[in-house]
This record gives sequence, C-alpha cells and structure tokens, in this order.
Amino acid sequence: MAKLYLDMLNHILENGQDKSDRTGVGTRSVFGYQMRFDLNEGFPLLTTKKVPFSLIKSELLWFLKGDTNIRYLLENNNHIWDEWAFKRWVESDEYQGPDMTDFGLRANEDPEFNALYQAEKQAFCERILNDDAFAAEYGELGDVYGKQWRNWETRDGGSIDQIANILDQLRNTPDSRRIMLSAWNPEDVPNMALPPCHTMSQFYVQDGKLSCQLYQRSGDAFLGVPFNIASYALLTHLLAREVGLEVGDFVHTFGDAHIYNNHFDQVREQLSREPRPLPTLWIGGEGKSIFELEKDDIKVKNYHPYDAIKAPVAV
Repeated sequence: MAKLYLDMLNHILENGQDKSDRTGVGTRSVFGYQMRFDLNEGFPLLTTKKVPFSLIKSELLWFLKGDTNIRYLLENNNHIWDEWAFKRWVESDEYQGPDMTDFGLRANEDPEFNALYQAEKQAFCERILNDDAFAAEYGELGDVYGKQWRNWETRDGGSIDQIANILDQLRNTPDSRRIMLSAWNPEDVPNMALPPCHTMSQFYVQDGKLSCQLYQRSGDAFLGVPFNIASYALLTHLLAREVGLEVGDFVHTFGDAHIYNNHFDQVREQLSREPRPLPTLWIGGEGKSIFELEKDDIKVKNYHPYDAIKAPVAV
C-alpha cells in the first residue's frame, strides 16, 4: 500500500503542474491518477508516517450517523473539521473577536498570529461543547457528507438514505451496476462549509467479495489522502460485514491530486522512509448494525508506523 501511495507523491512532485488555488497557498497538481489496494493484504493505513486511526473511525461513524455538526467530533477529540466551522464563525456578523481575515493563510505564515488563532479556535471549540444554542448555530457545517449519505433531500420533500439503499442492494441485487454512493449534490454545494472532495463511490461484488471504487475530485496528497484511503477501506469492511461478504479491492481514482507548496519538505521526508508491514483491522460489536457501532468496536492491530510529520492545513 505504502509504495503505491509513495509512487503517487513522487509522480506529483516530478510531473505535476504548479497551479494557484482558492487557499492562496498554491499547489503542484496532476489530473487523473489511480491506485488499487487489495484489502486482503492488510489494512491500508500508511506506515511511513503515523496516521491517527481514531480520527478516521470517528469521522466515518459521524458520516454514517448522518450528523453534520462538529460537536460529536469534538466529544470524540476529533478536530479535523474545526477549521471550516471556525471559519463560518469568524466570518459571521455575531463574531466580535480579533480580525481573522485570511486567517488560514496568516496562521501558517505568522507565528504570533498563529498563537492568537489557536487560542480563538480553542475557545470556539469549548463553546461548541458547552453551549447548545451556539453549537446548533455554529457547529453546523451545512449539508456535508452525513446529510447526503443518510438524508438526501428529494424534490417532492422526501429523503433518500443512500447507505440503507446500498445495504439492500448488496443483499438482494449484488450484481447491480447501480450500487452507488454520492456526496456531490449540486443544489446543496453552496450550503456546505467545504464541498465534498470524495464525491462518489461505486460498490462491486465478485466471488463473495465486496470492492469499492472512489472518485475523488480533489486530493490533498500529503495530509488528506492517507485519511481518505483508510476511511473508504474501513467503509468497505463495514458494509461487507453487514451483509456477510468478504472484502476485495479498494480502487482510488483522482481528479486533481495535488501537493501544497508548503508540504514539499514533508513529502520529501516521507519519500525517504521505507514502508513497514500493514496492520490488520479488527471489528467487534457483535450483534450491532453498522449504524450502532462505536469507536471501541473498531481497532487496528500491529500498527507500527514511523513518527508523524506535521504540516499546516490549507483552509
């Protein structure tokens, strides 16, 4: 797994096009790239740097609950969506704190401003946890993944539970070519704190094994993609478990796969590391449905990665 991923990083560095982007940081980018992972060879959690699996599983369970408010994530010490909720807060009319104009870029470049930013964001998160009304207003990220997966709104005022439909199809029509999951709802995109990066996936059954192909319109290759690989591999395992299938392949297809300009040194450090054996996935919670599982029901075993490599998030 790690070699496939490292090959992608190297391909972007060597062959990518330097481009501007909405964050102001800039990227090196390629368009159209694909990786295929055999999930029977181990769980594809990157070993050339430590990837926090606790964040991956709590985020996926958040999606599966249909939740779109960061309060659940904060209750599980998961801060990977903080920046986007915080951005909505500091850009609101109600915010009266220090000027946070272009705060994401400024926090990456100015240590003094970064300290102020972190203090403001911490206070914001604490208020989300302790103030129900504030959380309801400013913890919401809009109609992001969980909403589209579990409660896609229809034109007649109804809703579609895509995950429930997928499970039904896997049980009753496993050879269907229509076992699809979409997060990209054009009508709702303007109401999302961050439009979906992993936009659509398709599920495929062969010889009693479930495979998944993900189309990702935009992939932050250093920070985000290792999370995305592990998240959709985990989703494939959970769906297969629910319907009595084994797992097959995870195929990861990209539109714009990019490395941010302020991640180049971190990428080169990672490319210098030799991959280690993959961990294995353990799923407990006997008798629980996919919608009832909790964090402690999902673990990785024998995960021995290199140390983490820190890098700034482009917001």
